[in-house]
Amino acid sequence: EWRAVPDLWRSCSEKYGKRVALVDPRRDPPVRMTYLQVEEAILNFAEAMRSLGVSPDEHVALFADNSCRWLIADQGIMAMGAANAVRGSRSSDEELVYILKHSDSVALVIDTPELLKRLEARFNDSLSLKFVVLLWGQKPESFAFPVFTYEECISLGQKSREKPGTTSALPIQPQDVATIVYTSGTTGNPKGVMLTHANIIHQMKYLDQCIQPVPGDRFLSLLPPWHMYERVAEYFTFTRGIEQVYTTVKFLKDDLQAYPTQYFVSVPLVYDTLYSGVQKQLSKASGLRRALVMGFMAISSFFKDLKRISEGRSLTRAKEHPNRLECFLAGVMAMILSPLHFLGDKIVFSKIRAAIGIQKAGISGGGSLPKHVDKFFEVVGITLLNGYGLTESSPVVSTRAFSDNVLGTVGMPLPETEVKIVDPESRKPLANGNKGIVTVRGPQVMKGYYKNPDATQKAIDGDGWLDTGDLGWVAPVWKTGAARKCGGMLVLEGRAKETIVLSTGENVEPTEIEEAALQSSLIDQIMVVGQDQRRLGALIVASKDTAATSANDLKSLVREELQRCTSSCSFQIGPFVIVNEPFTMENGLLTPTMKLRRDAILTRYRNQIDYLFNKTL
Repeated sequence: EWRAVPDLWRSCSEKYGKRVALVDPRRDPPVRMTYLQVEEAILNFAEAMRSLGVSPDEHVALFADNSCRWLIADQGIMAMGAANAVRGSRSSDEELVYILKHSDSVALVIDTPELLKRLEARFNDSLSLKFVVLLWGQKPESFAFPVFTYEECISLGQKSREKPGTTSALPIQPQDVATIVYTSGTTGNPKGVMLTHANIIHQMKYLDQCIQPVPGDRFLSLLPPWHMYERVAEYFTFTRGIEQVYTTVKFLKDDLQAYPTQYFVSVPLVYDTLYSGVQKQLSKASGLRRALVMGFMAISSFFKDLKRISEGRSLTRAKEHPNRLECFLAGVMAMILSPLHFLGDKIVFSKIRAAIGIQKAGISGGGSLPKHVDKFFEVVGITLLNGYGLTESSPVVSTRAFSDNVLGTVGMPLPETEVKIVDPESRKPLANGNKGIVTVRGPQVMKGYYKNPDATQKAIDGDGWLDTGDLGWVAPVWKTGAARKCGGMLVLEGRAKETIVLSTGENVEPTEIEEAALQSSLIDQIMVVGQDQRRLGALIVASKDTAATSANDLKSLVREELQRCTSSCSFQIGPFVIVNEPFTMENGLLTPTMKLRRDAILTRYRNQIDYLFNKTL
């Protein structure tokens, strides 16, 4: 029985002892650690924190990127009863210093000397730290606070544990705060989400609804570890005895080949990048080969559509009255097409699977999964399981499963989790099939926002329902028909705050249009605009491959691509402007989880947007 998150390491060391837990191949020298070694390092780090003056219930800031030492620091801080306030190095200096101060952290664990130097210039007399720990690199010759290297910290903890009479921290209670995770925030300062040990343990217990790894399975770790999606996925998979290999965006393609992975946890952007990589290679193929591949893709896509109907997993039929005859006919047609699908699998899709390197399943979360990416992975035979959640729910609310992988949904709620769809205005519950605000209640819902009771009250009502701010609906339950296995599954349709209301009174969800437009190899990024206008417009960042194309030719090509890619959408894009600067975290136009900071983009390009619509009046 786990009472605190770090309890997992005691049970894991007993079960999996000498199995390899962590592989960090890009370090010098490369790192390999068994479960026994990881547990020992965590205990040493925890004792070092206590020896250096951190008390249970205090907070320690942890600003670092993905590595084996991040995990040890994270679990070490928790294991001695403190809570960590986490963030990565790509956040702005202002944001990191804000989090350091707002979280009331008494110490700082930081990635590198370079990051420490960046922040030092913003430290002032109001900041008081007991010490700083550097996870990598050499400590500075002089600093305002005591600085310890990771190695010194581990050594200090080990020596202290060897002393007779060393006392451990007080027992941790499940309702104690384990971590404060600052939301990405598209506006204003980030809010500190307080997550308890009980919140996170709920995820560790029930994520097997999505996948069932076995000892020795390999996971490739790419996402920022402070992101709760990556974080709880790691905690859960370690309880199953997996081997985790750390990678980066730069080395992802190479590492997928060098370390074939059974499971890969990532965000939609990465899966879209893998899809685009295949499309790019296909565009370089000879005309005959390209035609062959595209032909098999089209046949297999139709085959999969028919299979979904015959097997009762067709979300597009979820709001229609069941038609048994349709299911029967779809099954017959699928049988007719199956030889061609299996031939395509042998000739084409098996090679694509080998190139991508995901052997059992990819798990997608942290954002909206584009439909064309979802379908592509289904066609080539790679299982892609899409889930849904938010930091405030630790984060997973629902997830698709191997047994019922219904495309277009985010699956069934986790055990002990309630989902209710309410009317945006009246807040009254809506029947299945009706779109409204998604609200959630369950053991994973946060304790609240740190030092922000007003925001907590706005987010969680008196009955414990968390307002996610997302729009969605629950698929109706049918006993027969093409959607008989979709019942109860959650379907998302954008953010309530992102809805664009045209001057005609029509409501537009921009995400669907943006995802469709991103199918084009000419478009790297796009944000749909048009609030209070008669029609939609867009800000577009063109692909780097278009650099040599003249402005007029590029605009014509992009116009053609927009018409092609978004033709099936309910609304079309009218005027658009191609902007020269990409949306990035560094310029403040993307959140750390790679979502558009829509308010910031609107502010930055207000003049261009106004001109865009004024000139078309």
